[in-house]
Amino acid sequence: MVDRPRDKPKVERDAALAPVLPQEISGRDILAYLKQHPDFLERHPEALRLLRAPSREVGEGVFDFQHFMIERLRGELARVNLEHRTLIAASRGNLASQGRVHKAALAILAAPSFEQLLQIVTTDLAVLLDVDIVTLGVESSASPARLMPHGIHLLKAGTVDALLGAERAVLVQADLPGDAALFGGAAGLVRSQALLRVSIGRSAPIGLLCIGARRVGRFNPGLGTELLSFLARVLGITIAQWLSPGR
Repeated sequence: MVDRPRDKPKVERDAALAPVLPQEISGRDILAYLKQHPDFLERHPEALRLLRAPSREVGEGVFDFQHFMIERLRGELARVNLEHRTLIAASRGNLASQGRVHKAALAILAAPSFEQLLQIVTTDLAVLLDVDIVTLGVESSASPARLMPHGIHLLKAGTVDALLGAERAVLVQADLPGDAALFGGAAGLVRSQALLRVSIGRSAPIGLLCIGARRVGRFNPGLGTELLSFLARVLGITIAQWLSPGR
């Protein structure tokens, strides 16, 4: 009869199956690692915020200015990092806005007909600009003799100057309900808007490109208006060319 090997005691089996716990890292291990990787803080500057500035016992009534200077530098580092992240976010947002406006301008220039141009302005631009509604208002002293196309609104003479001022080309408002005279039935959706003067020509009426968004703050006074002004100028020139093709 062959003797079977005895099973290991239960204590030994449990010890073999127990997870291997990591050994505690000592200060000597940290120093050794930093000596081998002297660029650690350059690659991980956030580690400085985890460290507490050292203080020294300098006697009663004596203050350690070195400690205060280190704490001040730490605060400055946190502020600079925050400003850096804010600047990067703003740059990315401006780049995205620039791309959207350029696509919208190209769509306007590529319109094969005047009717298609109006459809692009009142339908496609909302998607291209990532907003909720875009309409086009035109000043006129006469009552509409026929039903106006969707998204096109007749405005009383002097409306654009009354809204923007005589010299202003763009007006952005962060939190203001939409006006039915500008946005029609979609005015209830609008909580933030950009109004752009559209100059078609000396003998032509003044236009107003109305861009509305339901998110409060989508347009705000701190927003750069150069791209929006560019879009309004492209639209005005394109409309003038369609209205006077032989000019």
